[in-house]
Amino acid sequence: MEASLDISRFLGEPPGPFERLIGMRLTHADTSSVEAELTVTPELLQGHGIVHGGVYCSVIESTASIGASLRAGLDRQVVGISNRTQFLRAISTGTLTIRATLTDDEDGRYLWDVTITDETARKVAMGQVQLLRLDPPSQTRRPEPRS
Repeated sequence: MEASLDISRFLGEPPGPFERLIGMRLTHADTSSVEAELTVTPELLQGHGIVHGGVYCSVIESTASIGASLRAGLDRQVVGISNRTQFLRAISTGTLTIRATLTDDEDGRYLWDVTITDETARKVAMGQVQLLRLDPPSQTRRPEPRS
């Protein structure tokens, strides 16, 4: 299932306000994979001078959410229901590459594996995000009133 939407106008740009705030740039996106880059800036560091773990969690969820949105169709909403992130290596400078890959798609639940690497292709973090596709309200069955 490939998205019929031409997303080329978003490539090289932050996909949303949060991603703009941290400086994440989308480099590739389709219904089964997403890639982005993030330049490490002083604002992304914690008190000991290394990238804050929340940055890794955030870009992992952002890339998985972009892919899930394309997979579900942009007329539908997807929401994250779990985000598990592992921190593998501390860094304080450079450009990070974030790669998200769809690993499971069943009944409106999407599972994405995400890897973050540094400029030398070393893994610095990895994660897994599960997302749920929400059906539009008009398609949701309402319970029958009890008598």
